[in-house]
Amino acid sequence: MVTVILAGLGILFGILSGSSSIVFDGVYSLTDATMTVVALLVSNLISASTATAPAKSKLVERFTMGFWHLEPMVLGLNGTLLTGAAIYALITAIESLMAGGRQLAFDQAIVYAALTVVIATGMAIFDIRANRAIRSNFLALDARAWLMSAALTAALLVAFVFGYLIRGTGLEWVSPYIDPAVLALVCLVVIPMPIATIRQALAEVLLVTPADLKQHVDTLAQDVVQRYGFVSYRAYVATVGRGRQIELYFIVPIGWPAKRLEEWDRIRDEIGELVGGESPDRWLTIVFTTDPEWAD
Repeated sequence: MVTVILAGLGILFGILSGSSSIVFDGVYSLTDATMTVVALLVSNLISASTATAPAKSKLVERFTMGFWHLEPMVLGLNGTLLTGAAIYALITAIESLMAGGRQLAFDQAIVYAALTVVIATGMAIFDIRANRAIRSNFLALDARAWLMSAALTAALLVAFVFGYLIRGTGLEWVSPYIDPAVLALVCLVVIPMPIATIRQALAEVLLVTPADLKQHVDTLAQDVVQRYGFVSYRAYVATVGRGRQIELYFIVPIGWPAKRLEEWDRIRDEIGELVGGESPDRWLTIVFTTDPEWAD
């Protein structure tokens, strides 16, 4: 709600003051707010589907594998939209600079910038404190977004104050160029910021194997193979949002003496403890077979 209010104020103040940088700040915040709402919906779906006794809604029944895959999709889309908006604003700023800039009502712009810095800083502090217990990727992203908003708006505030102070001086000719120049600089800072989030989200959507998790699973699986005399194993791991998906196939020698199901379950429990991180966000599958084709 705070983001939506600030976004509306940014667009309004941007239009009234004639500032493209403030309009961009408002549009940027509005886009971020929209994606934050989507992220909260996804977070609620994940929480509901991983609860001890999840509600048997039609949606949960249709997504029996869970909703983890939606988390990186939302984060990736959010980063892509924000980057796209910044690139478009950069092009607009360059065009404005080449056209001789634009006049700006610095007093109104200063009021908006100062108010936004105070609110954004307060929201960032609130998110950081709340996330100490929650440890949510979404909340961490929201905190970073507020910090980034506060820093960028502070830069706008400095530029607007400078433009206000040079009125009636020999530097007043610079005034029309301040807004597009600041907008261009802000865009150059903003454009690379979501790249890491986009890269990570794309890796999770494509189920790229995380090296550290694969090494951990390989090490414990090799120990299990040696301890029980299995032939070999196959391990498949992926990280999707907050979820960890691990599939382990152990190749058992042909002709082994039969074991009771309780004994196989005991081995599974032991392997599960070695894997660690037992929680609703861990999807662990352990299979024993004599046929390697079932594992490949």
